[in-house]
Amino acid sequence: MASPPDNMRTFTVVADDDGIRLDRWFKRHLPDISFNLVSRWARLGLLRIDDKRVEPGDRVATGQVLRVPPAEAAPAEGPDGRALRSTEPLSEEETRYVQDMVLARGKDWIMLNKPPGLATQGGTNTVQHVDRLLEALADEKGQRPKLVHRLDKDTSGVLLVARTARAAGHFAKAFAGRTARKVYWALVIGWPSTPEGVIDAPLAKQPGSGGEKMQVDEKDGLPARTRYRQIDRAGARATWVELQPMTGRTHQLRAHMAAIGHPIVGDAKYGGAAAFLTGGISRKMHLHARRLRIDGTDGKAIDHMAELPTHFAETLSTLGFEQLAGDMLPLDNPDPAKSLETKLKRVAAAAKTARKARKGERRSRGEAAPSRAPTLPKAKITGKDAPARTAAPGKGAAVSRRVATGKSIAASQKSAPDKRAAPDKRAAPRRPASAKRPPPTRK
Repeated sequence: MASPPDNMRTFTVVADDDGIRLDRWFKRHLPDISFNLVSRWARLGLLRIDDKRVEPGDRVATGQVLRVPPAEAAPAEGPDGRALRSTEPLSEEETRYVQDMVLARGKDWIMLNKPPGLATQGGTNTVQHVDRLLEALADEKGQRPKLVHRLDKDTSGVLLVARTARAAGHFAKAFAGRTARKVYWALVIGWPSTPEGVIDAPLAKQPGSGGEKMQVDEKDGLPARTRYRQIDRAGARATWVELQPMTGRTHQLRAHMAAIGHPIVGDAKYGGAAAFLTGGISRKMHLHARRLRIDGTDGKAIDHMAELPTHFAETLSTLGFEQLAGDMLPLDNPDPAKSLETKLKRVAAAAKTARKARKGERRSRGEAAPSRAPTLPKAKITGKDAPARTAAPGKGAAVSRRVATGKSIAASQKSAPDKRAAPDKRAAPRRPASAKRPPPTRK
């Protein structure tokens, strides 16, 4: 067994993490530590809970103390021989950098103003990102905040992070159910023909782009809707618009504005060379998450705005726009009854009701009598000369009437006259057909 490092870190499992797997705990709280490294620490006995060895698949409980080696204890190479990503601690400059992003704090949330050029999460060749910097915002117990939504690398503005796992689940549900209201400001090329409208265009990944670019695809695309409103315009050169995504597709705002012929200024990916303005206008992308309104875990609204980055503010000033004009537009309050989540629940409930109705219909058809007439009780045929059998209803109108009135067939036969009685004696007997009539007598 390897000797434990001197500066081991300790964490106490909170109620929000009760019952989850240990590897899931690392993914939530120490995402920079790979699963391979967690497994290696466990094999070497460096990873312990309440001073007992554990495996990545073991589950943690509230109050348990988890001992974790420091990030510097990571081996240079993983079990597969490939170099592991460095998890260097944040510098003082990085700590100040992320703390300067903070707009507001709550009991279980933090609102940030993400600058342009900073990725939200790490990836290939992306070492510096918000998710790594969140280490500087950890609480006194060492619990770091968690991302609940994303912004593109070149998009600036409001970014919400949750301080607890419970809050993260709550906010993620709000974003998925479209009850959160996100307001973006964008500067687009040209002048849309209508001052406001809704862009309804399904989006799908563009083939050959590695999933890094979206395109309008009416056949295979996922539903995507964006509302836009004009704030101000500089003739036919450029228009300052407010954008509200009604769905949450990748690059939705950028792809939609380019699809209607008005790409966002500085967005070379979707607008090409036509996405740039002359006259000293910055070549950076002019897309900013201005405002976010979302209900907190206590039901109270969280509503904050993020100041524009320097290049965007300078462009508005150059074109003669006043920032106050953008904030004067009213914010549409979402109707939970019209959210996508509610609509899907309604569709599922209606389908379930229809299945139950069809099941009940099949069951009733199996139990129903062959005739459409009301089911009547069988009547026994009684009487002196009656055969020992049961008469089923529906065998003639007379039988049905007798059964309905509760009269037996024998009783009806006794009261009815016998039409096959013996012939009247006064009637003359019939003469055989072969008998000859006697010849008439002459007088």
